[in-house]
Amino acid sequence: LFASLESDARLVRPANYPDTAPGQGYTILDAKGYRLLVGNLLGRVHMEPPLDSPFTAADRILAREEGKYDFAFFDFHAEATGEKTALAAYLDGRVSALYGTHTHVPTADTRVLPKGTGYVTDLGMTGPVNGILGTDAEAVLTKMRTHMPVRFTVADGPIEAQGVLFTLEDREPYRCLKAERVTF
Repeated sequence: LFASLESDARLVRPANYPDTAPGQGYTILDAKGYRLLVGNLLGRVHMEPPLDSPFTAADRILAREEGKYDFAFFDFHAEATGEKTALAAYLDGRVSALYGTHTHVPTADTRVLPKGTGYVTDLGMTGPVNGILGTDAEAVLTKMRTHMPVRFTVADGPIEAQGVLFTLEDREPYRCLKAERVTF
């Protein structure tokens, strides 16, 4: 896994990890002639281990890569809704979209922020819908009841992919025009 983080430019790890961590916290990819900056940030509220500020990490990336991308997208993997919405307000107008992950539950706040950034607190989950966060329910219940180690397996049954479709301007300033929840 660590070798893939070092060798595959499409893979990113949290940008606010220490510089000694393998891989990179963001990448710039070409998509049909557009340059997409795609990054990941990890929240600090109720999360371990303590990391650099996601606000500072985003500022560093955007300053370092200024003029080298058309669209900027950040996945913000965080526990606290307040931390996610604070970062969204901070980056509004500076990134095309900020989307939260971690809770596996889609939130009902999909929107375009006042300065043109697409936002949602949590995209939701991709995986089996009949388990607990995609995992076999019985294994999770056993773990929670007994506190003993249990091997988790993927739940059986129908699968969904939850997310948000961001419609973006195709010219500068590359703002988000529309954000809508999708489920497949």
